[in-house]
Amino acid sequence: MSNVVTPSEFQQSKTEKTLTVSQQVAEFVEGFSLRDVPKEIIKLAKLHVLDSFGIALASSTKDYGHKAASAGLDLGGEGDFPVVGLAHRLPLRDAVMVNGVLVHGLDFDDTHTTGVIHISGSTVPTAFISAMANAKTGYEALEAYLIGVETGSRLAKAAAGGIHANGFHTTGIIGAYGCAMVAGKLCDLTVNQLTQAQGLVASFGGATRAYHANGAWAKRMHTGIAAVNGINAAMWARHGFTGPETIYEYEQGLYGCYAHGQEIDLDVVTKGFGNEWEISNVAYKPYPACHWLHAFIETGIKLREEYKLKPDQIESIIVLAHPNQTAVCIPEESKRRPQSPYQAQFSVHFATAAAICRGQFTLAEIEPDAYGDPDILGLCEKIHYDTTTETLYPDYFSGTVVVRTKDGRELKHAQEYNLGTDQHPISEEQVLDKFMNNATIAVSTRRAEEIRSMILSIEDQADLDEFDSLISLS
Repeated sequence: MSNVVTPSEFQQSKTEKTLTVSQQVAEFVEGFSLRDVPKEIIKLAKLHVLDSFGIALASSTKDYGHKAASAGLDLGGEGDFPVVGLAHRLPLRDAVMVNGVLVHGLDFDDTHTTGVIHISGSTVPTAFISAMANAKTGYEALEAYLIGVETGSRLAKAAAGGIHANGFHTTGIIGAYGCAMVAGKLCDLTVNQLTQAQGLVASFGGATRAYHANGAWAKRMHTGIAAVNGINAAMWARHGFTGPETIYEYEQGLYGCYAHGQEIDLDVVTKGFGNEWEISNVAYKPYPACHWLHAFIETGIKLREEYKLKPDQIESIIVLAHPNQTAVCIPEESKRRPQSPYQAQFSVHFATAAAICRGQFTLAEIEPDAYGDPDILGLCEKIHYDTTTETLYPDYFSGTVVVRTKDGRELKHAQEYNLGTDQHPISEEQVLDKFMNNATIAVSTRRAEEIRSMILSIEDQADLDEFDSLISLS
């Protein structure tokens, strides 16, 4: 029987299984071992960890990175754990919070597409800082990270964008469940404690998508919030605090509240545990912008190259997006005139125009001289959006661009698969290049190479002391 149900039907279906979903997840986590993971999946996990730390290093040079670190210091004082790229050392939860902000800060971190969740942004800092706190090895840190990806991604995938559609940020909500399993594994929780931890996560607040209103920094916090909430839940469970064991099935549980009215498929949460790897469905970001914009960016670059297209040749442009992606399209007046890097990163008008005008979309395209560029802004005025259901959303973030030129031509391209996914992959060399480009914004080439080498052999590290000293400036 298909387990595609609405929240109001959860109570009817939950009796069909002896174990609740949270108990099944807990059993998977407790018995998980990196020894049973295929080598290609371990390699993939290390590349995603590398990607995350490269972004964190680049973010450490930004104003929001410094403000996040100073807030952490003000809240918790000096501690034992590193902040990537900075001299601050903070207590466990503050360090995890700030490092989560750094990984997600540039909106350059990976995304599990069907789940619509930035999964590494919360699980990487939770795994590595918690491993340091528990005197674990690099092997155990990587193992815990992969647990976070496999559990958190599946929990997000069950809603398939439904949480986002209801106005919440999946990363800040579901991410906490994956992080609770990361922290729980590193604290050697029992199956019962891991079950309780999942129930306890639901008692921590959820993140909304209100940041779209003005491009506020709040979204950058959501990975850190998820990480801290996961750690809190694991620690309370460790000390015997109990939570609801039907948090996924119950009508007023996770999905009943955050994905109310949406279709939920609970079967995908536990399907393929240990045999099918959701990390294979986690997409890298080749462009530093909301993942929903990537198909439009790539299309803009392609149209420019294929037709030698210049902005002054263009009469009008229509961009076609899925109805659930309209947050990057409206209100059109402000999307055409971004006032900050973050607004630029969440504007389909700006991203498409910049790609056509410059033939690229890099960190340089979110600097003031780009979002104030009169050529780009002039083209923004010619762009209008419309919705279409002829996309592969949420499995892939498709996008179509239709250009009408002044000489009467219609140039159209539909990009079904966004670059960085399994169906439209980037190479390992491109991932390594991305890391070096990001890392060397903050550190020397030599140090970046040392960090890269250590992460790519992290499972061989008997402790994380040297890694700590490499990623921080303390």
